[in-house]
Amino acid sequence: MSSRPRYPYISSSQITPEPVWRARRQWMQQMAGLAAGTGLGGLGAILPGSAAADTLPAIAGMQANPEYAAAKIDRKLTTEKDVTSYNNFYEFGTGKGDPLDYAGKMSTSPWQVQVSGEVEKPRTFDLDELVKLAPQEERVYRLRCVEAWSMVIPWVGYPLSALLKQVQPTSKAKFVQFITDMQPEAMPGLRDRIIPWPYREGLRMDEAMHPLTLLTFGLYGKRLPNQNGAPLRIIVPWKYGFKSGKSIVKIVLSETMPQTSWVAIAPSEYGFYGNVNPDVPHPRWSQSHERVIGGGFFDPKVPTLKFNGYGEQVASLYSGMDLRANY
Repeated sequence: MSSRPRYPYISSSQITPEPVWRARRQWMQQMAGLAAGTGLGGLGAILPGSAAADTLPAIAGMQANPEYAAAKIDRKLTTEKDVTSYNNFYEFGTGKGDPLDYAGKMSTSPWQVQVSGEVEKPRTFDLDELVKLAPQEERVYRLRCVEAWSMVIPWVGYPLSALLKQVQPTSKAKFVQFITDMQPEAMPGLRDRIIPWPYREGLRMDEAMHPLTLLTFGLYGKRLPNQNGAPLRIIVPWKYGFKSGKSIVKIVLSETMPQTSWVAIAPSEYGFYGNVNPDVPHPRWSQSHERVIGGGFFDPKVPTLKFNGYGEQVASLYSGMDLRANY
């Protein structure tokens, strides 16, 4: 019998209606607009165990990079309830409600992130070190996110580049891999070998260093709930959601393209890049339209935007590339 992990079975009742995931995406674009003129002070307030563990006091006056406001978002924010109750996090199960039901048992304190590989200064960071790493970069980012559905979410974080610069990547560092934590006692999905655990994702180095790639600690002015990837995750808003790894414990810089989980189990369906592209259909469904989370099931579908609407900021990263071959 083959040891190749089987594809996850997802029933039709678990598939997000297209109007819903489209709404989610629009919400993400609106988050980019929110970034202009909006900042956060004291990201340390989101640390587990702190007196203000659930809240992040917003402080006006910090100027956001204009790039974050460049993508126009024509949809309202997804409600906090939808954002925190409708998730993909297979470590807790394949149902959209499984993360909310089971993630509460996951321990997020203490938490460390090991950064290694092609770096001059490999280092293990405690969570409090990470949230204090680049205080001038703290921001609220109103960004669109897309899976087979879309949301617009006010993420709290700063560019991942601020962390990577701390470890001084070598000239051989061409890729960055992200590895998610495994807690078997708290993650019932690990018992179902649908993915070769731990979950792995990756980016090209220039993608990881782009200012829209975020090291994210919160949403809606609060620390990340467990089901959304606590205590820290990656957000790459111009790519499909599977590229944005959750509950990260290891970051590895390498010279060669790293193995990623979905490419390992379904290479004909999920490529390394995972860029939102309405012109490249999934083998089993079209990606030209999307459903918005928060809308009605019978609401009309909306067109999917190339690079999720962030083409002005990121299209240059793929100049000269065949985006059908490099999907």
